[in-house]
Amino acid sequence: MRKEDIRKYAMNIGADVVGFAAIADYHSPLSPAPQEIMPGVQSMVVTGYRENDGAVDSPNKRISMTSRMGGMELSMKNNYLIARHIEKEYQAKAAPVAVSYPLEMSGKGKGMVGDISMRHAAHAAGLGVFGRHNLIINPVHGTRMIYTVILTSLLLTSDPSITEDLCTDCGLCVEACPANALDEEGKTNQMRCLKNSQPYGIGGTLKYINSFIGASPEEQKNLLKEPVFLELYQAGFIGFQYNCWQCMAVCPVGIS
Repeated sequence: MRKEDIRKYAMNIGADVVGFAAIADYHSPLSPAPQEIMPGVQSMVVTGYRENDGAVDSPNKRISMTSRMGGMELSMKNNYLIARHIEKEYQAKAAPVAVSYPLEMSGKGKGMVGDISMRHAAHAAGLGVFGRHNLIINPVHGTRMIYTVILTSLLLTSDPSITEDLCTDCGLCVEACPANALDEEGKTNQMRCLKNSQPYGIGGTLKYINSFIGASPEEQKNLLKEPVFLELYQAGFIGFQYNCWQCMAVCPVGIS
């Protein structure tokens, strides 16, 4: 009853899929233990939101990012509401975890490791399986999903795992990756991916600052007129921006 109540509540406010995982069934090779985030945590509620096909397929990556930001904002609001629902209805603690940022930037992960691995959480909650692109493939919606998590002290059992291999091994994601970040099966080269998908992230920012510091006053004036400066300025108040959606866009699973 608890699970079905929470699932119904989450679906009614906009989630496309909802799954549950006991903490013992969640395994992430890089993220910290959930107990470090929320002492007494016993379970996680995992929600998924479908990306807009028109945005993912758009050659204009600002359109793709606009859709992603909408999904992130919806998931953030819903996570807060679901956590409130759990605390109010079941007198249990609940803590929402953001789909992307804020991130731990000072540790060894340097902004590349989330507090919870959404992919591994979705897998533990029976919402999908890993594909060749190392993303989660959902049996209904395919790869075009974003996932997010609510941690809770409420004791909930894990949903059944998906045992079917949903990946077709077509190799399209590997071929389409402009950074060759998927060349090694079972691993995503994060630095290659980030340099291509987030050119105006921390790496691009540091590169620009270093070039600016070493430039003459006249060169600095010209650097401030460069498009890269305007992109970095925009990223400063928008947040992380993705410029590549290829591995998601070319995956044929779940595309009607």
